[in-house]
Amino acid sequence: MTGLMSHLPIFPVIVPLLVGALMLLLRDSSHALRTLLGLVAILTQLAIAIALLLYVGGYVTGPWPDGVGVYLLGDWPAPFGIVAVVDQLSAIMLLLTSVLGLATWLYAITKWDRAGVHFHPLFLFLMMGLNGAFLTGDLFNLFVFFEVLLAASYGLALHGSGRQRVRAGLHYVAVNLVASFLLLIAMAIIYGIAGSLNMADLAARAGELSGPDRRLFETGAAILGIAFLTKAAAWPLNFWLPATYTAAAAPVTAVFMIMTKVGVYAMLRIGSLLLPTGAPAGFGGEWMFPLGIATLCFGVVGVIATQPPQRQASYCAIMSSGTLFAALGMPGVMLTGPALFYLISSVLGLGAFFMLLEMIGRTQRFGAQVLAVSLEAFKLTDPKAADKSDDVVGVAMPAVMAFLGLSFVACALIIAGLPPLSGFVAKFTLIAAALQTDAGTLRDNTWIFMGVVVFSGFASLIALSRTGVRLFWNSSNLIIPRLRVSEAAPVTLLIVVTIAMSVWAGPVMQYLDRTASYLDNPGAYIDAVLSQNPGRTIISSERLP
Repeated sequence: MTGLMSHLPIFPVIVPLLVGALMLLLRDSSHALRTLLGLVAILTQLAIAIALLLYVGGYVTGPWPDGVGVYLLGDWPAPFGIVAVVDQLSAIMLLLTSVLGLATWLYAITKWDRAGVHFHPLFLFLMMGLNGAFLTGDLFNLFVFFEVLLAASYGLALHGSGRQRVRAGLHYVAVNLVASFLLLIAMAIIYGIAGSLNMADLAARAGELSGPDRRLFETGAAILGIAFLTKAAAWPLNFWLPATYTAAAAPVTAVFMIMTKVGVYAMLRIGSLLLPTGAPAGFGGEWMFPLGIATLCFGVVGVIATQPPQRQASYCAIMSSGTLFAALGMPGVMLTGPALFYLISSVLGLGAFFMLLEMIGRTQRFGAQVLAVSLEAFKLTDPKAADKSDDVVGVAMPAVMAFLGLSFVACALIIAGLPPLSGFVAKFTLIAAALQTDAGTLRDNTWIFMGVVVFSGFASLIALSRTGVRLFWNSSNLIIPRLRVSEAAPVTLLIVVTIAMSVWAGPVMQYLDRTASYLDNPGAYIDAVLSQNPGRTIISSERLP
């Protein structure tokens, strides 16, 4: 049994890869079989993610007593071979990806998967790329898994066709191709100077660089940071996000919420490993904090200025990235645990919100979001549209409007950070930790961080309240939609998870704080990886510069 458990770190990549490849061999008429295979693959990934979190968290005795699991592909020793590394941070991201993936996949199978071809294999390849990015132990394979998830996301962003979707999707493809090109340039520079792309090995070698080599290494790291910031939707590199997330299908946009956090994860992972040797520009608070504040302010302006609900939610996604960068850019490690709590809460809340907005859109009559005088002036009125609904599946659920309204309120509370849901716990712990970083002496960054985070919450509350009034209180234009239980269940699942995070906030924060302390002392990660090569000198935490 222990031998099988030691192979778990590679399963989150192998399972979606094999099942997705098998789906490509099936005929288009085998929709039921594809759905069954997809369900089995996603539930398997969820079970594996839970098992990995229990093992590395020390809740269950496993094959990795030090809490870091290293898997050598082909049994090649590190740092020469490909390694998959699972620790507390990667286990959190794997579980978050599996929960969000399960909810969005359940929502998609009601009708969205039939809007185009190959939805199921593309979805699984996206999951494979996400899981691999969180597990890989070297920069080159991080690039490889980035490209896998991006290639799948290109197909999903264009899924269902439509002029607006194609235009926004092509824009999204072009921006990410440029970011991927920057990644290649950065890795070429780093490899040319350090002679390795293994992240643990880089952490050991970076401290030995000096003079021109150190400056060139930092140049490569800066280019690497720009690529990650583009993918994480940091200002001013986030112009692609609102149009893409607004135009994509609802379940696709919901699962995309985890994709911007891959960039945040990469910055956090590499920054924590390089921090003892002096984190290069872009991976430390000197640059990350002002970028986070600028991103957060940009998101606030966007969410206040825009009217379409999906576009508002897109700017809320930008605000979540800004909050994370600002928090991670603060000095010390005290904000890292609360930032991870906020990351989980925002991904789940916004994922539920995008799916919910699609269902709420079915309640609106033709032109409900357009002024009546405009409809009359442009002769857009349609007398038959009053009796139409875009939805063609499902049955009218009892109290469906109550469900939509309460779910909207719950998502708004999570996004704005108001009690009693997890968004409030996240922002409260962020502000409390910020106050403690200065040991009683508040500096400018602490005041700026607190002010912008609180103001962003009020701005989100104002914007979403305005949207809620327009969507639900204009009763003359409402249509009672017909929903399936399988559409309501995924939204309910994500909201229930955030409620559970609020109820058990203490144990969750304890785990996340332990993760933050582990990231602040990367010696355990470095030793676990480099110990797989008997001929390699181990750089323990005590010997790090």
